Amino acid sequence: MAYSKDFIKRAVAYKQEGHTFKQLKEAFGIPSLSYYNWKKKLENGYYEITIKRERKRKIDKEKLKQTLKDNPDAYLYELADLFCCTPVAVFYALKKLNITLKKRPLPILKNRKQSVRNI
Repeated sequence: MAYSKDFIKRAVAYKQEGHTFKQLKEAFGIPSLSYYNWKKKLENGYYEITIKRERKRKIDKEKLKQTLKDNPDAYLYELADLFCCTPVAVFYALKKLNITLKKRPLPILKNRKQSVRNI
């Protein structure tokens, strides 16, 4: 069960005020081992560190957007050659950027010739 940083700080402060482990367990419901682990981590600054990591991707999102602005009619395999990956990887990168299939404009769809069978 994960505890919030605020809860951990309050529990450690409660014990350092002079309360016994029995009172700590009644008040916060934690064993003494948790107290010692939390105290050690607080002293080392463990809870103050926030690391935000982003995986290094083969296809840079900004570079892909710029490439599509420069060449909007590029096929997936052409983009894959530029980024040294597979067309499937480019497809999923575009999907994450909410760039979907090219659609035909509505006037072209309305003026399309009807086939002989539909007449």
